[in-house]
Amino acid sequence: MRRLVAQTDLAPRHLVLPMFVADGLDEPKPIASMPGVVQHTLDSLRTAAEEAVAAGVGGLMLFGVPRAQDKDALGSGADSADGILNRALAALRADFGDDTVLMADTCLDEFTDHGHCGVVDDQGRVDNDATLSRYQAMAVAQARAGAHMLGPSGMMDGQIAAIRAALDEAGHTDTALLAYTAKYASAFYGPFRDAVDSSLDGDRRTYQQDPANRAEALRELELDLAEGADLVMVKPAMGYLDILADVAAHSPAPVAAYQVSGEYSMISAAAERGWIDRRSAVLESLTSIRRAGASIVLTYWAAEVAGWVSGSAGQ
Repeated sequence: MRRLVAQTDLAPRHLVLPMFVADGLDEPKPIASMPGVVQHTLDSLRTAAEEAVAAGVGGLMLFGVPRAQDKDALGSGADSADGILNRALAALRADFGDDTVLMADTCLDEFTDHGHCGVVDDQGRVDNDATLSRYQAMAVAQARAGAHMLGPSGMMDGQIAAIRAALDEAGHTDTALLAYTAKYASAFYGPFRDAVDSSLDGDRRTYQQDPANRAEALRELELDLAEGADLVMVKPAMGYLDILADVAAHSPAPVAAYQVSGEYSMISAAAERGWIDRRSAVLESLTSIRRAGASIVLTYWAAEVAGWVSGSAGQ
């Protein structure tokens, strides 16, 4: 009877699996701060992706991790066809075609030697407009490699319009854009920086949103939709369910939420110590994100949870 009247469901199609692929590895490398998550080799990425797709996940979001010696101030590896992320996209598109939604992180932070999401000027500030041209080049390279959807996560002003224009000019009119509409300068990104071997020394508060603020998320939503976003996202998820509910109530486009690395690691650590029941906590956390209004949830548990809920909710 509870299932019969439940107002919120959680199905495999609602889940997107973020995956890390690293250059220069001979075998997958565990990420110490994210138990159960690894930096993949290209081969292990293909195997793990096959398992996730077979479990029914809605999509895969790829993050590339270049070797330290391949990073530079402009993040040149981001738009190189030989860069690790674009090689991985090409491999998975060849494996799956259109059987899953292949997504790419369209941001420079993994590829720059300073770790910021954009081009830095001689005073150490991120240059918004110079960064947009790099995002355009990166987006076209990712679309060419096979990505169905791009996620510009750098929070630069005008990034959706700039990328949409570049994609259309290059003939990639069907490549969709997932706008990071409300991305907050959160403490919960810490384990992710381990996952991508971040070079950042400092913070990103000058271009990510203030956790104390709420109203500006809706202003960002209006801008992203006007610029051509196909989907919009709130990040992080669990500490920002009010923001997610606001965005979902006002957005005519589908809304995604990212259950970030710190959220994953907190639940994992508490479960390892026997303080909470792991499966129940994972399912409750994801259900709360769906209840707040997310059509899509990016979570590092996507493949595992897809196996748990397959057949228990409408596909």
